[in-house]
Amino acid sequence: MSVRSSVAPTARKLPGPGAGHRGGRRRRRPGWVPNQHGAWAMLSAPLLVGTLASGPRWAHLLLAAFWFAGYLAFFAATLWLKSRRRPRHLAPVQVYVALATALGAALLLVEPTLVRWAPLFVVPLSVGMVASATRHERALIAGLATAAGSCLMTPVAYDLGPGERWTVAWILTGVLAGYFTGTVFYVKSAIRRRGSTVFLLLSVGYHLLLAVLALALLPHGARLPLGGLALVLAVRAAAVPRLGWSPARLGVGEIVATLAVVVLALTTLV
Repeated sequence: MSVRSSVAPTARKLPGPGAGHRGGRRRRRPGWVPNQHGAWAMLSAPLLVGTLASGPRWAHLLLAAFWFAGYLAFFAATLWLKSRRRPRHLAPVQVYVALATALGAALLLVEPTLVRWAPLFVVPLSVGMVASATRHERALIAGLATAAGSCLMTPVAYDLGPGERWTVAWILTGVLAGYFTGTVFYVKSAIRRRGSTVFLLLSVGYHLLLAVLALALLPHGARLPLGGLALVLAVRAAAVPRLGWSPARLGVGEIVATLAVVVLALTTLV
């Protein structure tokens, strides 16, 4: 978050000790560092699952660099659009887009066939950009589009490795998509829509449906572990919004839940 300093028009002061700081923190112009801490788990888990399920290669490091640079560019661009394209928000967009472009070009030199995945990201990116331009970036559809776009990295990372069990790859993608879609409902019911009975029931109902689908459709070895976890998440969806947890505490819980999903998915499906 940027903090603007003001200088009284009738007096000018030389910078003293601590100038450019408030509360011991260096001032930071907006757009350089994302403030959506929960997004990192949503970015990392699909990349990690796809990589480990297929088999890691050194090129996965290049994919990871491109993926995170792309997120930084996306975040900076959405902030710039939300600000009505103010010039002070443009520098991070230019830097991160250039970095992501360079890394993407290097990645395609190593593995040109990955370009076939690019069209799948057009819709999620477009929804996010339009939502920010119209200042509806917190809308439910924007959150769902972000979750979908993030989970598409699972098959991309899988494709970069030597794996050939594409049925497993798509099941893993579905498991992560189901989980992260649930986090959109859960977090909204616990923060922005806290106190809304309708949204609480929507969140709990979604997680119960997820548990039923897991128990009915997943391969036998994964049904009980992942179905049981979905039931635990349904209980969490019902209980936590009533407790008034802070965003930081919710974030810690999300990290734990994401790790559980990743470990169970890899150990029971791969």
